[in-house]
Amino acid sequence: MRTDLTDTTSSKINAALMDARRAGGAGAAGMVLTLVIVTDEGSAYDALKAANDASREHPSRTLAVIKRAGRSPRARAETRLDAEILVGSDAGSGETVVLRMHGELAAHAQSVVLPLLLPDAPVVVWWPENSPAHPAQDPLGSIAQRRITDAVTAESPVGQLAQRAQSYTPGDTDLAWTRITGWRSMLAAALDQRPAKVTAAVVEGESYNPSVELLGLWLHTRLHVPVERVVTGGPGITSVTLRTKDGDITLDRPDGLMGTLSMPGAPDRQVALKRRETSELIAEELRRLDPDDIYATSVRTPVERLREPANAETTAADKAAKAAKTVEAATAAPARVTVKVPAEPAEGPAAPKAPAKAVAKAPTKAAAKKTATGVAKKAPAKRATKRSGA
Repeated sequence: MRTDLTDTTSSKINAALMDARRAGGAGAAGMVLTLVIVTDEGSAYDALKAANDASREHPSRTLAVIKRAGRSPRARAETRLDAEILVGSDAGSGETVVLRMHGELAAHAQSVVLPLLLPDAPVVVWWPENSPAHPAQDPLGSIAQRRITDAVTAESPVGQLAQRAQSYTPGDTDLAWTRITGWRSMLAAALDQRPAKVTAAVVEGESYNPSVELLGLWLHTRLHVPVERVVTGGPGITSVTLRTKDGDITLDRPDGLMGTLSMPGAPDRQVALKRRETSELIAEELRRLDPDDIYATSVRTPVERLREPANAETTAADKAAKAAKTVEAATAAPARVTVKVPAEPAEGPAAPKAPAKAVAKAPTKAAAKKTATGVAKKAPAKRATKRSGA
């Protein structure tokens, strides 16, 4: 059932919802939460379709907020609220209200949404695109227990993770994190089946994909091992390798559909790792409304903790060069000491000064006449001088 209201108010929308519910034979709401979608006309269709599909698992009242502030002074001066109400099969298992706010009303969306919230029910706000820098400080985000963003839609998806870490408030989450649930489950199950000490990890995936970065950060924080980031052509995450003393544990998904799990001493197994639709991601996020502490720990870890192959090789070369310089300096130091030490005593008799001259100069006729004991004392010094020069 569809009802269109033009230049309306929140109270009229509530009354129309009650009439539509009674006309459909439902006396009670029977919904568990209110889902507020902040979007634009271009993304409204896909977002509403995903929300309607998710409502079959979580019956909810969906409020789509579409702001039309207008560019011209005349459009901005025209303050109006239009609503489209969908109940029944058109709205999944709940109710859908599309709110189009014109003019100055677009800057006060919370004043329209508040009277339409389900009483005594949780509120979830979802930004499919153009999410605010601080979701919890947004007027609509401040009334929600759960706030969902999507870093992949940002102009700089990986840079968006740093913004999400800076503005994180308990209740925040991102669909880039939800997309790696299957990978995290498979890798955790693999380590449960074959407990082993992981020494390093490699995450491969397409460039500028925040899910790839989050998966690497999660491995780094949970296993406390260095993680290498390798860029591939995708789609999404293509492979994860956990290095152990017994061999590599590899989860490979080159086509975005089926994955292959390889473990030492066991045959390869095919696992389901299909890239999920947005409706499945939203349904998963609506299953829990408490803060996600694991996500908070992962997103707050700087992305710079992940190593790239080129950087790793450069670091190894630098370490090798420094080690070579240290060895060279340690080898050269005894040469200077060997030559100078015999000349140090200033108050001793003149006789001991002769060996120092013998070390520095070639043997003379006077040296040949020395006793066998004197020759034996000079020989080690001469050999030490030759080794230090080499």
